[in-house]
Amino acid sequence: MTYRSDDDNLVPELRMRVDDDDGNGGDSGGVNNKIGYMRLRGEDGVEEDEDEDEEEGLDDDGGVGKPGSGFFCWRWRWCVVWYWVKLAALFACLGGLGFVVLKWVGPYFMDKQIIPIINWETTTFSTPVLALLVFFSVAFFPTLLLPSSPSMWVAGMTFGYGYGFLLIIVSITAGISLPFCIGSLFLHRIQGWFDKYPKQASILRAAGEGNWFHQFRSVALIRISPFPYILYNYCAVATHVKYGPYLMGSLVGMLPEIFVTLYTTVRESSGKGSY
Repeated sequence: MTYRSDDDNLVPELRMRVDDDDGNGGDSGGVNNKIGYMRLRGEDGVEEDEDEDEEEGLDDDGGVGKPGSGFFCWRWRWCVVWYWVKLAALFACLGGLGFVVLKWVGPYFMDKQIIPIINWETTTFSTPVLALLVFFSVAFFPTLLLPSSPSMWVAGMTFGYGYGFLLIIVSITAGISLPFCIGSLFLHRIQGWFDKYPKQASILRAAGEGNWFHQFRSVALIRISPFPYILYNYCAVATHVKYGPYLMGSLVGMLPEIFVTLYTTVRESSGKGSY
C-alpha cells in the first residue's frame, strides 16, 4: 500500500497491528486495541524502481509505457515482417529453381542420358535377363544409396502394367528388407546420430511408438513424405519399429510412386510405338 506525500513522491505505507498480551487480535476486557501506522519513506528505492521501469519502457502495471514503448514495439514488428519476407523469398527461390528443373533440366537429362540407356538395355538384353537386371537393381541399388527409378522405368516399358507392377513390388520388398537387416549391425552408431540431432530424429522415432497399426501408419506417412526413403531404410531399425509394420507401411507408402512411374513409362513407350 502506498500514498503520495506533499512533495509528490511515492511513499510505501506499512501497517502494523499491536495485539494484547494474550495474543488476541480482538477486544480484550472491553478495551479496543489500537492500530498504529508507520509510514516508511523510501525515497531512493521507489525512485530507482520508477527509473528502471522508465528505462525498460514499462509503466506501473508492468505494461508497455510511454518512454521506450515505441522503439521496442517498432523493432518487434520489423523483426516479424522481415522474417516473413525472408521466408517468402526462400519459397520463391525454391519454386523458381523447381520450375527450371522441371521445364528444362529434367527433360534434357532424360532425353540425352536416361532414355538412350533404357533403349540400349531393352534392345540388347532378352526379356528374362531384363527381369533379373530390374530385380537386382531395384533390390540392391537402395542398399548402395543409389536411385532405382530408372530400373522401374525399364520394368514398365518392357513388362507393362501387370507384370511390371509385380516385378517392382517383389524387388522393392527385397530392397527395403536388406537395409533394415544391415542397419541392425550399426544400431548404436545410428542411435548416436539420433541423440546428436534430437529434433530432426523426433519424427522418425515416433514411427517406433504405439501398436502395430500406429507404426504402420507412421511408416506409410514417412514414405509418402519427401524424406529420402533410402536413408530411412537404414534408420528405421534404430526407431525400434517392428519389421511387419515397417514392410507393409513401406509398400503402401510407395504405391503412388510406383503407379506414377508405370503410367508415365508405359504411356511414353506406347505413344512412341504408335508413330
